Amino acid sequence: MLDIKLIRDKKEEVEKALLKRIAKSALDLDKVIKLDDTRRDVIIKLEALKAERNKNSKIKPTSEIIEQMKKIGEEIKELEISLKTTEDQLKEQLSELPNIPADDVLSGGKENNKVIKTFGQKPKPDFKLIDHVELATRLNLIDYERGVKIAGSGFWCYKGKGALLEWALLNYFKDFHIANGYTFILPPFLLNKDSAYASGHLPKFRDDLFWTSRSSENKQGDSLCLNATSEMMINNLHRNEVIDEAQLPLKYFAYSPCFRKEPGGYGAGEKGTTRGHQFNKIEMFQFTRPEYSWNGFEELVRNAEKLVEGLGLHYQTVQLAAQDASASMSKTCDIEVWIPSMDMYKEVSSASNAIDYQARRADIKFRNPETGKNEFVHTLNASGLATSRLLPAILEQFQQEDGSVKIPEAIEEIKS
Repeated sequence: MLDIKLIRDKKEEVEKALLKRIAKSALDLDKVIKLDDTRRDVIIKLEALKAERNKNSKIKPTSEIIEQMKKIGEEIKELEISLKTTEDQLKEQLSELPNIPADDVLSGGKENNKVIKTFGQKPKPDFKLIDHVELATRLNLIDYERGVKIAGSGFWCYKGKGALLEWALLNYFKDFHIANGYTFILPPFLLNKDSAYASGHLPKFRDDLFWTSRSSENKQGDSLCLNATSEMMINNLHRNEVIDEAQLPLKYFAYSPCFRKEPGGYGAGEKGTTRGHQFNKIEMFQFTRPEYSWNGFEELVRNAEKLVEGLGLHYQTVQLAAQDASASMSKTCDIEVWIPSMDMYKEVSSASNAIDYQARRADIKFRNPETGKNEFVHTLNASGLATSRLLPAILEQFQQEDGSVKIPEAIEEIKS
């Protein structure tokens, strides 16, 4: 959520930045400011009436004063209802605004994404490549048909050495993050609507989530959603808290299966485990002081790159243009591995800095010893890593002429 004070004080700058990611016709900051003006006017009237009520309560009551106090009480009640309505409307308007893109983030969509790093070379085998779906089936690593039978399209079953390979990847990631000073979290995989709101998934991305309630509006107080990413849970660890400044930066990583509806997300060429409704992922997350968040961002990007490099896979790092990044994020870099049979790169990690956008929604602050005030932290996240596209990359990039696959040294435990 954006700071209403920032919108008021620097409206033109905020508008210019937001136009990188949304159309001018969809942006009306004047409407937001007008709501805030209304809110302020109501607060002034409320404070004046409460002051008058206070003053009258200290003098001897007369029938005239009692009648006046009754009238003031009714006016206060009406203004409090009006204030609540206005604040709810303002919150809704602010909630629908995306984050302000960082200065170096280009406007537009995928066409303006920028490759900033490449590691290794595209493998060029001198034999006919078998695609990862056929190879995983031949090697009895994944059972696609039974996954569909159990849960429907977009699901699969890891099997035997395939399940061991998946587990070995997760262990490799876990060990790396622990060695780099991150605290391991195994969170709940279900979230309430307050948590989904704080992470930025509500209200805009409600339909991307799986909900336990049958109601399409999900208005019931006990409605829960399955997590789409561990970022959602870790972001809520410190919701409504003031973190001790001496503890910052807080660095966590969490494992979870992730569940996504992906409405309309299946494009031509998507196959096997490259896109599905459920996949495994480990997520890195940081809570930092504002002045250190971009250092944290660089750390997260580099950590994700190191994990892919440790597997020996060819990849590229891409800085996303404003419209291709999540609306909650100020800046995002994707790490993408090469899938030869698809002739394309696929994302295995998305590293982002939300600056104070998520912290405002979740009300996460720290006490700044320099100012003596409670200020919002910055939140950052990165996949570290997601597995469902790594397995296809490993099968194809390390495929041997006899149809076997050379396992990267980092996960050689699978051989046992």
